[in-house]
Amino acid sequence: MKNSNYNILPPLKWAGGKRWLVNEHLNLFPKNFNRYIEPFFGSGAVFFKLQPPKATLSDLNSELIETYKSIKSDWRKVFQALKTHQRLHTKDYYYKVRAQKLKAPYSKAARFIYLNRTCWNGLYRVNLQGNFNVPIGTKTKVILDSDDFEGVAKLLKNSRLLAEDFKTIIEQAKKGDFLFVDPPYTGMHNQNNFIKYNEKLFSLDDQIHLNDSLVKAKKRGVKILLTNACHPFVKKLYKDHFEMIRVSRKSVIAANPKNRTPIEEFVITT
Repeated sequence: MKNSNYNILPPLKWAGGKRWLVNEHLNLFPKNFNRYIEPFFGSGAVFFKLQPPKATLSDLNSELIETYKSIKSDWRKVFQALKTHQRLHTKDYYYKVRAQKLKAPYSKAARFIYLNRTCWNGLYRVNLQGNFNVPIGTKTKVILDSDDFEGVAKLLKNSRLLAEDFKTIIEQAKKGDFLFVDPPYTGMHNQNNFIKYNEKLFSLDDQIHLNDSLVKAKKRGVKILLTNACHPFVKKLYKDHFEMIRVSRKSVIAANPKNRTPIEEFVITT
């Protein structure tokens, strides 16, 4: 972990993001490790907080990974294009940009960030044709006071950015590396609805395969911290090989603030 007081916030908002976890439970993360590896990158809140000198970052969302690659290679062009979106932003402009098919990497990255910041709740969703289809949200600020694209690019300098399956990424972890694993899930539904809803995000078979991969990684001497829903299925899956800690967070996705009640999650570690 890099010893730095220089705080760089993620440029994207992501459903299930772990900014709350590193802000409230930083003590759960290892202080020393060789390489940081994250197979479900998302907004990268943990990566930006820990600021590791070497990292492998992956996510199956290729648009997300290409956005980070563009910031890494030419953050100035991305930022300039984003400023244009700020100047032109209206409801009609949002839907015009949402329908666009762009070719230049920097313009595609700026479009991705623009839609992420102005769509409903920062949600990422595509239709059957693979087209982003989230409606416009209430936020109108495209350029944020916290923006530091140069800092993001510098942090990504020594990082490998991939769009690979989680099993492939976890297999690369060696003794002394640190795996932070945050698979897609939600704990917002009651016990009866949990399995049905999460099958759409990350199936039970995926959960089982993930556990198998992590048990093998643990045997190789890899340091692991996994987040998952606080559910009996998850507890049964991990209890024999890992330490399990319950933590609580507030829901930030519910449309009605009154429904944003505390949710328990598991932090699963070696």
